[in-house]
Amino acid sequence: MTNIQFQSGAIDAGVCVSSAWEQVKQNYGFYLGMTVVAIVLTGCIPCLNIFLLGPILGGVFYVALRDMRQEPVDFGMMFKGFEKFVPLMVVGLIQAIPGIIGQFLQFGFRLGELGLGGRSSTGGDYDFFQASDPDLAIAGGLVFVVVIVAFVFMIFSLAWWAVFFFAIPLAMEYDLGPMDAIKLSARAAMNNIGGLILLLIFQMLIGLLGVLMCVIGIFLISVPIMYVANAIAYRQVFPSSPQNNFKMAPPPPSAYGNFGSGM
Repeated sequence: MTNIQFQSGAIDAGVCVSSAWEQVKQNYGFYLGMTVVAIVLTGCIPCLNIFLLGPILGGVFYVALRDMRQEPVDFGMMFKGFEKFVPLMVVGLIQAIPGIIGQFLQFGFRLGELGLGGRSSTGGDYDFFQASDPDLAIAGGLVFVVVIVAFVFMIFSLAWWAVFFFAIPLAMEYDLGPMDAIKLSARAAMNNIGGLILLLIFQMLIGLLGVLMCVIGIFLISVPIMYVANAIAYRQVFPSSPQNNFKMAPPPPSAYGNFGSGM
């Protein structure tokens, strides 16, 4: 693997979000259109969506990073990830594992709820306080187990999210294989975990703002800003590109503020 260097303690979450907003609003219609297409392709096509996740997000990073350098961008560039379809697809598939597991957990939880809210064989409603009812006890136990597993799974998902945070743009920019991209992403994430957590908190607040805007604000504002903020965080951690697959010059030291200066 190429000796790709990354910065430690480099993520300035506030700068990521504020710079992302400035970048999005300068070309808002373009980013809105790209976001809608990305969400439709990665979230609304059953079975195929998990295969498209990596290539589509790779294209989104490609566009955001080019625009960050004030280089020409157009809508077709969001499909640039399909030029590196196999490695990006593999990274996307592995990255999607927690989501697949989460769907099974959700199914189990709903099964438990169905047991608690079901009917007895005589046609009457279950009495929640009749703990001797074996079906009710099993359903209650199932819900309890699912809640505990869900909590552990939430912690696991956060760690998984951090490990894969840089994997897709690394595979896109440096032509890395899936495993090399994931391993390098994990190392960079662990050396920037504080900034990643703070960025996640900011993005949750942005998502909440979108929900308060009659939910549609998630698509109009929240997701475009999140996409670009993630690209800015990536460039803060990987500020230069020796292989220069994006044809970008390294950003000037003042491009993202004095991030990491206190580390």
